[in-house]
This record gives sequence, structure tokens and C-alpha cells, in this order.
Amino acid sequence: MLRNLNLTTANITQKRPIRVLQFGEGNFLRAFTGWIVDVMNEKTDFNGNIEVVSPLRSTSLPETDEQDNLYHVAVQGLEHNEVVSQVRLISSVAAKVNPYKSFDAFLAAGENRKLEFVFSNSTEAGIVFNPLDADPAIPGESFPAKVTQLLYHRFRHFAGSLSKGLIFIPCELIDNNGDTLQSVVLQYCQHWSLPVPFVQWIKEANIFCNSMVDRIVTGYPKDNAAEINLRTGFNDKKLVAAEPYHLWVIEGEQKLNTLFPAQKAGLAVRFVRSIQPYRLQKVRILNGAHTLMVGIASLRGLKTVKESIDHKDIGHFIRRTITEEIIPTLSLPVDELFAFTAEVMDRFGNPYIRHELSSIALNSVSKFKVRVLPTLLDYLKAKSSLPPGLIQGFAAMILFYKGEWDGRKMPVNDSPEIMHFFETTWESSNIENVVTKTLSNKSLWDQDLTLIEGMEKAVTHSLQMLMKNNA
Repeated sequence: MLRNLNLTTANITQKRPIRVLQFGEGNFLRAFTGWIVDVMNEKTDFNGNIEVVSPLRSTSLPETDEQDNLYHVAVQGLEHNEVVSQVRLISSVAAKVNPYKSFDAFLAAGENRKLEFVFSNSTEAGIVFNPLDADPAIPGESFPAKVTQLLYHRFRHFAGSLSKGLIFIPCELIDNNGDTLQSVVLQYCQHWSLPVPFVQWIKEANIFCNSMVDRIVTGYPKDNAAEINLRTGFNDKKLVAAEPYHLWVIEGEQKLNTLFPAQKAGLAVRFVRSIQPYRLQKVRILNGAHTLMVGIASLRGLKTVKESIDHKDIGHFIRRTITEEIIPTLSLPVDELFAFTAEVMDRFGNPYIRHELSSIALNSVSKFKVRVLPTLLDYLKAKSSLPPGLIQGFAAMILFYKGEWDGRKMPVNDSPEIMHFFETTWESSNIENVVTKTLSNKSLWDQDLTLIEGMEKAVTHSLQMLMKNNA
């Protein structure tokens, strides 16, 4: 018989100091930062727990937690081409606070002498300035407003001690997320006319790290939750599933490795001088492969990423294009790039995740412009020749935007302007005209691609071959 999950039934008596304040309560943070801190507690001397702050006025945080903040993370997927299925009980979340229910309790979190880190995931639109946050004495609506209020309380409580600053490592999926957070916090200081010494303390005592996170978290695994609960012996209502792969690249000094010993615990957390090479690696290999896959695989009638990577021809095309055309344009060590590619292939083949090509297809033109076109142009610059795989991917995307092929409807989903452009462009039966009109449209690519020597001819030939071979 399954037991209810709580500290008593799980026989957890150890108490650790709260060293992390976390803005956000969603599945990603539970299976990423909560999981990482829990592993560090087991394998290193980190000895720290998390206090969660609800970022929203309407929240799912209850007054009391019947599971005492405990939950399991089920890690499911492929790792080194082997199926992984592991379940871990997470005990790193020790407390929760809602600023809108108890603003004093929220501010009191800033009085914690042991507090060192602040994590967040307030969505891409979360790190913004809200001019309606007019009064610093009431809970701010925006995440940076609440950060400013917490820091100001901490500044006054510890009389401006430089040793009581915090290390911010935001997980929001925007460029320069740490720099942006600091900038908006300083904007609130000006908005609320907070004292100059406090502004100086923010700059001198606190560290705002840019970071990049990567892990697919699928949430509650309804398809096999019963089987997982039987394995653990608990009826876990907060069970969350994630893939084995995880990566957290943090822009910061190496001394942070000692304060946050994730690498010592064997975790894929890296403190680096610049995250840009890693961001570029992800965008061009993982995201670029997704975008290439949409057109090529959809034309063959495939529906998912796993189907595509398992397909003899499509899988070979994706692997060869990454290896021979994308990797040569990147600056990280080649062995790192090949290791990352192997991990990407494992992720694409994850039997526990059904990743629909239709979900990736949204706004494929703008995605191609950001994820694939720069690689194509960098390859041309370096090799003085056009990359055949990327050219084929370009041609496949143009055919994909025809909207229908071989009796199948393509899952095209874009802005009305782009949909109309391709609808009218494909009214022509002349393939050369279709390619010329597409490549010369500056509103799509921010440049006239017909001016690149050989591009028009190469895409036209590839499109003709695709139409012939896929008919």
C-alpha cells in the first residue's frame, strides 16, 4: 500500500540552513535547481536548503504543504545510448513564502545570515520594469521589484555590510539575464528614490551572474506515475519527470565553484568567463537541428523528433550536417562539441518524450534566420563553398511553406504576413521564381540572399531534387 509522502514517513530528520532563495515554484526549477542542490547536499559539504518565493499574486502555493515540501524527480531517457530510469527523493526545499500573503515574512528572508544565493525562473517576460510598482512598502508586482525590496531590507538589517551581498543566478531564457536583472533593480532604486549608499551596495556587494540552463522537464508523468509511485512506495502528488541531460553554464569567477560545488558533485554546472560560446553551441546544434528537421522530416510524413532521428535517411542527414557543417563554425574545443552532439542525439531519441515537429514548426522562418542562416554564412566564409546539408535544409523549408506536399498538409504556423507571402509565391509553377522571390525578400532575412554568389542556383537545384525525390 502506498504511503503519503512527508518528513515523518520518509524518515527525514536532518535540518540544513537555508542558503538559497528561489523565486519560482514551477516544474523546471523543481527538477533543475531543486534537484541540483539535493545532489550537492548528498555528495558535497554544501549543506544548504532552498526557500521558495512565490513570484505571482495568484499562486498554487498552499498555506501548508501536506508533503512537507518533499517530492520525487523521475529522470527518464537516454544517456550514452542507454535507457536511464532513476527516481530521486528531493528534500532540498525547506520553506515557502508568499509576499502577497505575508510581506513581512518575505522581507524577513533577507535577514538570514546564511543566505548566499538567489535563483529565479520568472519566464522570459519576468525580468522587466513595471512603472505601476510605485510604493516600495507594498509587494511589487514584478520579480525585480520584489528583489529590490528584499535587498533594501537586507541592506538596512545588516547596516550595509559588504559581506552580506547575495549571488544572483537567474535561469530565465534571455540573453544576459543577470546583467538585465541588475539593470532593472537599479531602475527601481531610481524609481523609488532609494539612497545612494544602497545603490553602491548593490553594485559592490552583490554578484549578478548571466547564466544558461538546459534541461527538458515534462512535468507530472501521468503515463507511468503509478509505476514510479510503486517503486518509491509513496503516493507523490508532486512527482515531476525530466530527461537525464542537464547543463547550467554560469558566467562568474572560479571561486564560485567552491561556494557552489556542483562540479564536485559530478553535475554539469560550469562557471565560465563567457557563456556566449555555449549559447551559440546550443542554438546552432540543438536548436539548429530542430529547425532543419522540421522541413526535411515533415516532407517524408514524419511527426516527431524521435521518429526523425530514428529514420535511416533523416537521422543520417541530421548527424552528418551537424558534424560536417555546423561544428566547423563553432569555437569551442572539437571534443566538447562532439560530446554535446552525442548528448543531443540521446535527447532527440528519448523514448519518454514525444516532441512533435508541429510544435517546433512555429515561426520556422525567423528560427531559420537565427539558428541556421548564420551557420550557413559562417561556413561559406570559412570554406569558400556553400554547405550542402544546410542548403538542402533551406530548400526543404521553402517547400514546407508550400503548405501541402504529396497529399499531406504541412504543419506550417507563422505570422499572417509570412503565410501570405509563401501562399502567393507558390502560386508560381516556376521553381526558379519561387527561390528568387524567397531569397530576395529582405523582410525575411534582413538581407538579399540572391547577392551571395551561388546561393540562388544551389537552393534552386536542391529544391528541384527534393520535389523530384519526395514526389
